[in-house]
Amino acid sequence: MDAFGDQLATAVRRCKSPTLVGLDPRFDNLPAPLKFGRDSRKRADVAAAFETFCKGVIDVVAPRVAAVKPQAAFFEQAGVPGMAALAATIAYAREKGLLVIVDGKRNDIGSTAAAYADAYLGAESAWRADALTVSPYLGDDSVAPFVKVATARGAGIFVLVKTSNPGGGLFQDVADREGPLYRHVARHVEALNGDRASGSRFGSVGAVVGATYPEQLAELRGVMPHAWFLVPGYGAQGGSAADVGGAFDADGLGAIVNNSRGIIFAHAKDDRFGDDRWQDAVDAATQEMIASLRDNTPAGRL
Repeated sequence: MDAFGDQLATAVRRCKSPTLVGLDPRFDNLPAPLKFGRDSRKRADVAAAFETFCKGVIDVVAPRVAAVKPQAAFFEQAGVPGMAALAATIAYAREKGLLVIVDGKRNDIGSTAAAYADAYLGAESAWRADALTVSPYLGDDSVAPFVKVATARGAGIFVLVKTSNPGGGLFQDVADREGPLYRHVARHVEALNGDRASGSRFGSVGAVVGATYPEQLAELRGVMPHAWFLVPGYGAQGGSAADVGGAFDADGLGAIVNNSRGIIFAHAKDDRFGDDRWQDAVDAATQEMIASLRDNTPAGRL
């Protein structure tokens, strides 16, 4: 199996877009037809609605994007039925030819980190994601088990480096004479990719770097030339296509830009559509983002 960095490069080139669609289902925000007859107090009903909704989004975006990113927390809220819905969503996305990045931000040490890695990325995983987001703040021994399992299976991880939330700088921007903490993490990510970068020039260890900090985004591309960037913060959090240009290399590769609410709940803000045409709204929002990234970033060279 190809290394994850190469798989992602192939997928991005196939659709000629770095757009990543986040699957963050919230029951109250679902289109009315998907909530009809379902009780928000019953976990099985919520999970069934989430699965139907996410599969409906996947049906629309699969021809246009390289990957989807289910947020584990929303499925976990629905308990055991929710986790079964997550597994079904991942399997369906893979059937449609999409890579799947589970946003779980897992982290621990030793055997516990290995268990998390095996749970989401291992060969016998019940979820079998293609990649997983990982927090680095317990140190190298908390990241190494994820790297080991991911490498063995041709999967990937995305390490939190500079996140998009306003409070992220409380710790990430704390500096010593060698620079802020996020640069220390970035250098470690690049070192992990030192012997894992392959045909596409990118390794299996990626970095989460937010669109809401465009200067740092460009800075970190220089620090991590062999890391894929997962870029949150586009759309609802205020990031624009112009803000994310620094995430890409000269060929338009190296970054996937996430949009969750702005795409999956587009029916609620676009007067042309509405609940009954929610999938048309998803399609229109996806195409709009693809066009904006093409026109305003090096991704137009894909």
